Amino acid sequence: MKRFVLTALVFFAAVHIQAQVLTLQEAINIALKNSLDIEIARNSVTANHINNHISVAGGLPVVDVNLTNNQSLTNLNQKLSNGTTTLRPGNLNSSLNSSVGASFLVFNGFRVHAAKKRLEALEQQSEQVVSMQIQNIIANVMIRYYDVVRQHSYIQTIQQLIEATLQQKKIVDVRQSVGLANNADTYQAQLDLTAAQQELQNQELILLQAKADLMNLMTQRPDSVFVIRDTIVVDSSINFNTVRENIKNNPEVLSAEQQILINELIVREVGAQRYPAISLNTGFNYNRNQSTAGFTLLNQNYGPYLGFTLGVPLFNGGLFRRQIRVADISTKNATASRQILINTLETSAVKSWQAYQNTLRRLQLEKENNRIAAALLHLTLQRYELSAATIIEVREAQRSFVEAGYRLVNLSYAAKIAEIELKRLASQLGI
Repeated sequence: MKRFVLTALVFFAAVHIQAQVLTLQEAINIALKNSLDIEIARNSVTANHINNHISVAGGLPVVDVNLTNNQSLTNLNQKLSNGTTTLRPGNLNSSLNSSVGASFLVFNGFRVHAAKKRLEALEQQSEQVVSMQIQNIIANVMIRYYDVVRQHSYIQTIQQLIEATLQQKKIVDVRQSVGLANNADTYQAQLDLTAAQQELQNQELILLQAKADLMNLMTQRPDSVFVIRDTIVVDSSINFNTVRENIKNNPEVLSAEQQILINELIVREVGAQRYPAISLNTGFNYNRNQSTAGFTLLNQNYGPYLGFTLGVPLFNGGLFRRQIRVADISTKNATASRQILINTLETSAVKSWQAYQNTLRRLQLEKENNRIAAALLHLTLQRYELSAATIIEVREAQRSFVEAGYRLVNLSYAAKIAEIELKRLASQLGI
């Protein structure tokens, strides 16, 4: 059985040696490069950048070219006042009308200016969405990455437990060979070893599933083989006042502020419809009408024209007034949503800070406790070898060692999660 365990551990180590080593920075870069969410957000930025043009706002002249050519065949029956009568079947008529016209908006209540500002705000808002997606993906990758580190740390703790159990079984086998141990101790040592081996296999499965989750975030094959050689190091220099101050720079908050501006500009656009609209019109007309018979055989005229159009809204059933009221309500809702968002982010920051501080204090104590648990297990095995401790004491020391190892890893992971969340809220997660 000892040979089986050693073989399994050697194989497990060989797989890790052959696998590609993945660092946190590499994981983040791959995730950002392959993220479909970021691709969609960047496509929105591109679309809003294209729309952010004066022509979309209606501020450029509109030029039209029109051409109409009609051919007709008619039967003519014409009687004039002088008594002349003309009867001519199969009369061919042609009519050609063409024009080139341009219309330039002179004034419409500054609606074009408001529309252009709204398009600029939409582009900036879409850029904030990209920043938000980047921060969220970095945070999620870091959480999954350190979860893999955590699960691997569990495996290391179990491997240490197996080594201690093998040492325990070796002591029992030596004792039994000289008649100082009974079968009960041998059976118990074997049961402890089997339980530890099963726990190791179960933990290896959990580790593989944690790696699959990380690969999913990176848009890679979920069964990709890689190894992470890293430890959980918590940044203990975070300042809460700095985090709270930087919440206003969070992309979600900036996006909410842009939404308020967009709604305010919509109010201005709708309100501009109540003002007169003046357009300058110019162009060139060409008209030609020709007939093979009739009173007028040819009529042709052409030349430029210049004029203006004035539109004054007088009454439309209060439509504009209602639209303005609805736009005002949307602006108020956007303002309230921004405040709700800030309250939520500040609450999350306070809770994360409390967890961060509490976990850091417990982490310092647990590091010492873990050292003591390891020393206790080593000492208990030595005493057991000298027949100064019972197998129950050995099992209790093993249990304390495993629990201390789990607590240390969990506290380190919890502190790291709180650190990541605080930096995400403050938009301080770097690439």
